[in-house]
Amino acid sequence: MSMLPRLRQDLRGRLLSSITSSTSRLTTTAPLSRFATLHAPPVLINSHVAPQHLQLRLVPPIAYKPQRCYQSTTAESSEQTLSGLWKPTHLQKLFYGSGSVSNLVASLKSESSRALILTGNSLATKTPLIKQVEELLGSRHAATFSKIGQHAPVKDIDAALEVVLKDDKIDTIISIGGGSPIDAAKAISFRLHEKRGLFLHHVTIPTTLSAGECTFIAGYTGEDGVKTSVVHPELAPSVIIYDSQFALHTPEWLFMSTGLRSLDHAVELQYYPTATEMPCRQMALYAAGELFKYLPKYKENPRDEEAITKLLLAAFASLGFIGLNVRGGLGLSHTLGYALGSPYQIPHGITSCMTLGHVVKLKAETSKENAAQIARLAPFIGLTNSGNKTADATAVGDAILKLVRDLGLFTTLTEKGVGKDKVQTIVRMATGQESGPQYEKVKALVEGLY
Repeated sequence: MSMLPRLRQDLRGRLLSSITSSTSRLTTTAPLSRFATLHAPPVLINSHVAPQHLQLRLVPPIAYKPQRCYQSTTAESSEQTLSGLWKPTHLQKLFYGSGSVSNLVASLKSESSRALILTGNSLATKTPLIKQVEELLGSRHAATFSKIGQHAPVKDIDAALEVVLKDDKIDTIISIGGGSPIDAAKAISFRLHEKRGLFLHHVTIPTTLSAGECTFIAGYTGEDGVKTSVVHPELAPSVIIYDSQFALHTPEWLFMSTGLRSLDHAVELQYYPTATEMPCRQMALYAAGELFKYLPKYKENPRDEEAITKLLLAAFASLGFIGLNVRGGLGLSHTLGYALGSPYQIPHGITSCMTLGHVVKLKAETSKENAAQIARLAPFIGLTNSGNKTADATAVGDAILKLVRDLGLFTTLTEKGVGKDKVQTIVRMATGQESGPQYEKVKALVEGLY
């Protein structure tokens, strides 16, 4: 055997060994409310071809670690916009438009699939939506679990998991609602994989603009009240259905505030180190423009299904193109949101309303690199670039604060019942620090939220 074929054979053997070894580490027996470590298998390029023709170019294995969501340093931007690697999730279909829920049955995993509907109490008891979905499914409907609370409490996730475990025929989960049921569905799939080695096929029908449907991260609230997350590529939904008729039942304040959450994604991706220029940052810029344009239109007429559909698509654009390029929290506004959200029962849309504009202004003042990235948003949200990146980025922050006020979403930590004695705890959770220059800057920001 010549040297080249022998080398190829050796590489092929090592490759297959690596795949087997990595795959064997995918299961963890740690309970959902605790930490565990997952190792994803290497990503194969052109892995659909026969083994003897595998392209031996690998993306290195990535370690996925469930983590407390607030434990993340503030992201620093990367200006390497002309080189990179985008790794998409396994999203298969995205339907949008009024009445697009009609595609639900065709979105199931197979013709014999049975599905669990996962939602919250309000949608189940105060709207006709859940009954409508049950009727659409017919014999494919296995059960409905409608007790998912705000911030996806782990006790609710465990209770829903028991429903799945009692019916071996359930292979699909349909989440309906905002970020809580969507993240809960991912967490249930994660737990099922722990116990049976299988992930659920996830179809989601979002009714808010939180964009939880865009990621492979499942955030939930542990028994200690702290927001925690588990991550795995297989947790990303396979099908998204953006039906504007479903969003008509969402309270206006909730729909608009989650729009600010999407804006939070779009802004912080501009300085997120592993965000790719195309499609991630470019689509996030587009999303910011659409959110600035259509949130006021929605406020004028919350029954405008064109505006609703535009906003749902903007929510997807704000985060849907991060793909698998995720390493830790997005940025300071997000980590502050985790520190304020589940511990004090403040919805994440509202935390973004409070923090985003101020974080942008802080970034503009303290980092030329981040200011340059933020300034790119200016023309998309109706501002004119002056050529001074710091000034332009500061103007973006001011525009965000004005949008929040124009939408009637301005609030304070005092109004939310968070005492000033909690400032140090909030800052410590958001920064992971006890003192230092960054700690002091964030402390001043939080004190300004009262």
